[in-house]
Amino acid sequence: MRLPGIRCPRQNLMRLRVRPVGKLNINGDPKRQKTMSESSKTVQTFTEHEVARAFIDRAADFLRDEYLPKIERCLEKLTDEQLWWRANEESNSIGNLILHLCGNARQWIICGVGSQPDMRVRDAEFAQRETISRDELLNLLRSTLAEIDSVLRRLDAAHLLDRRLIQGHDVDVLKAIFHVTEHFSMHTGQIIMLTKMITASNLRFYDFKDDAPVENWHSRPSGLQ
Repeated sequence: MRLPGIRCPRQNLMRLRVRPVGKLNINGDPKRQKTMSESSKTVQTFTEHEVARAFIDRAADFLRDEYLPKIERCLEKLTDEQLWWRANEESNSIGNLILHLCGNARQWIICGVGSQPDMRVRDAEFAQRETISRDELLNLLRSTLAEIDSVLRRLDAAHLLDRRLIQGHDVDVLKAIFHVTEHFSMHTGQIIMLTKMITASNLRFYDFKDDAPVENWHSRPSGLQ
C-alpha cells in the first residue's frame, strides 16, 4: 500500500530531517553559523503503515476526546426545550444537528468502512420537530461514537486506500474517515455557537495560567449522566 503524494525511498521509509538553523552573529553578518554538529542531526523514520495507523488513530482521538466532550459541555447548559430551539425554519436546532452527526458518522464509518447495513434516512434528521430529551440524544451520540471508535481501532491500516461506495460516492477509506472528522468538527462548532447564543454564557473550554492554555472540556460535565 502506498499513500498518495508520499514518496518513500530506501525500502519504503519516509525520512524527516531536522536541519541545523542558522542565525545572525553579533555583528549582524547574515552568514550562517553552525548550531549543531553533523553527527547530532535528528532523523526520524516512519514506515507507510505507521503513518496510516497514526492517521486513523488521530481521527478516532478527535472524535472521542475532542468533539464529544465539547458537545457534552454544551448539553450540560441546555434544557430539552432549548435543544430544539431554532432561529427560523431554514435553520437547524442543536437536536437536529446531533441526529445529523450520528446519522452521517454511522453511514460513513460504521456502515461504509465497517460494512454494516446502511439504514439511514437522512431527511428525517432535519425534519424532526418532536422533542427528544437531552439524555436520549446524549446516549445516542455516545453510543454512536463508541461504535465508530471500535471500527477505527480495529481497522487494518493496510486497507486505508481500499474503495468503498458510500452515499453514492466511490471513495477510499482515507477520504471517508477524513470526511467524518471534518464534518463532525464543523457541526460541533455550530453547536458551540448556538449554545453561547441561547445561554449567553462562557463555556470556558480553556483557562490560561502563566500564558499557557489549560483544557477544561475533558472532564465529564457534572449535570449529565
